[in-house]
Amino acid sequence: MRIAIISDIHSNLEALTKTLELIKQKSVDEIVCLGDIVGYGANPNECIELVRDNTKHIILGNHEDAAATLNNINKFNIYAQTAMYWTHRVLKVQNKEFIEKLPRTLELYGLFFVHSSPYKPEEWNYLISSDEIKQNFKYFSTSICFFGHTHFPGVYNEDGERAELRKNEKFLINTGSVGQPRDLNWKLSFGIFDTELWTYENIRSEYDVNTASEKILKAGLPKYLADRILVGR
Repeated sequence: MRIAIISDIHSNLEALTKTLELIKQKSVDEIVCLGDIVGYGANPNECIELVRDNTKHIILGNHEDAAATLNNINKFNIYAQTAMYWTHRVLKVQNKEFIEKLPRTLELYGLFFVHSSPYKPEEWNYLISSDEIKQNFKYFSTSICFFGHTHFPGVYNEDGERAELRKNEKFLINTGSVGQPRDLNWKLSFGIFDTELWTYENIRSEYDVNTASEKILKAGLPKYLADRILVGR
């Protein structure tokens, strides 16, 4: 079984379209989306509908949670708040209803999937430091937990350090962001895991980032959001 794991699309239709093209080329059996389909970018409805057309395995992200109901809007920075109010306004009713039914976690094929962290996923904690990563291993029972939220791709062992994937050990794997990478690499990021070979590949690719950036400006969203995807920060 080959599973593509995508996360943090953030209404970037150009990045999502390219990602799905790559997934099709790589003979993937299933797609799992770790959430944050919306937010920041200019195509929230199109992205939700495209993800929904390609997989039934979709997890709630904090941006979906806020976009549908404006919950916890005060926890976002000013740029994210502006984008969230705009997204809430333009989202179709059926897409808001779809968001409200999404689960916070998923266990599939002996793997655990979550948007933010296995510990209290409803609190949207960030797993960035080695200690934060290490402390979360006791909150999932499978061999691997896939997560997103930070937009930084990486494979981490139980010491909270970056490591090579091995069988019979536990790992946390962040697949990075499809639509808004923040590791100073503007190229889209997602992962493919092979359950038989027990291998994981992080894939980076160019996409039409200039069009995605221009759309953000045309939508009247902050210029900062248009600029950041050009440099991956």
